[in-house]
Amino acid sequence: MSEQIELGLDTFGDVTVDLEGKLKSQAQVLRDVVEEGVLADQVGIDFIGVGEHHRDDFAVSAPEVVLSAIAARTSRIHLGSAVTVLSSDDPIRVFQRFSTIDAISNGRAEVILGRGSFTESFPLFGFALSDYERLFSEKLDLFAEILKQKPVSWKGSVRPELRDQLIYPPVENGKLKTWIGVGGSPESVVRAVQYELPLMLAIIGGEPRRFRQFVDLYHRASEQLQKPALPIGVHSPGHVADTDEEARAQLWPGYKAIHDRIGTERGWGPTSIARFNAEADMGSLYVGSPETVAKKIASTVKALGASRFDMKYSSGTLPHEHMMRSIELYGTKVIPMVKDLLA
Repeated sequence: MSEQIELGLDTFGDVTVDLEGKLKSQAQVLRDVVEEGVLADQVGIDFIGVGEHHRDDFAVSAPEVVLSAIAARTSRIHLGSAVTVLSSDDPIRVFQRFSTIDAISNGRAEVILGRGSFTESFPLFGFALSDYERLFSEKLDLFAEILKQKPVSWKGSVRPELRDQLIYPPVENGKLKTWIGVGGSPESVVRAVQYELPLMLAIIGGEPRRFRQFVDLYHRASEQLQKPALPIGVHSPGHVADTDEEARAQLWPGYKAIHDRIGTERGWGPTSIARFNAEADMGSLYVGSPETVAKKIASTVKALGASRFDMKYSSGTLPHEHMMRSIELYGTKVIPMVKDLLA
């Protein structure tokens, strides 16, 4: 298993503070994200994912542009979306943007398609939230047709039909690697099987093993529908520092800031240090020294039979300097330890 496991990183470009606590501009955060991607390539990390948001506490609204900047300065790391909100985008343009990144990077592009846990893109781009499920279902159906790289004929209710339409640029070799991101919907798991796409589980809280039911469902559906067995990945938040105490102390302020802000919007109460520590001890928060984080990743990978683990290394206002050290330790210390533990 150690030879098969891929270990990556994700970011949504959270707007951060500097070491003096001053909030950075979104422009500077975007420049920082590019530097983080370059470092990830240098220290041997397999994948860097950049997600999209359309709000003031996240800087990245056009992840493909950021990924292209990283692609131009790297040579080996794979580049993709932490999630592409397909429901409020156009499948043809999504494919074109990622096939362009694939060309620029010599075949290193990936895309993770999902419905997203934030909804600000729907009113921004003129979509009704009441069409949430129909938009994703139909657009995923179209995207699956585009992936075949043959003339596309498609008809649905969310956009004009296509008749024998070729989509350019084509992927140079093979087809664009595409995942389905799932946060807890059995229907999405089965849908991934139907379209013969690998599964990326977004586990952002609670005990990771509770997602075993979705892994089992994915395998059962693959057998029943006679579809090939494809990779399963996991996406979870985390932070690495030289010691457990340092990692928790660095992460906590930004973790609390983002959780409390989103909680206020969604009607949750403020988070607490006790809840943070419980999530770090037993839940889906991979925070600590390289040894601590490596052991927890290896445990999750074994429990779920995953072949990919992506750690969301950005969290609220966590400073760029702390993230750079986390990336360095993840690549040079955590990844080798995980592979040894799984060997």
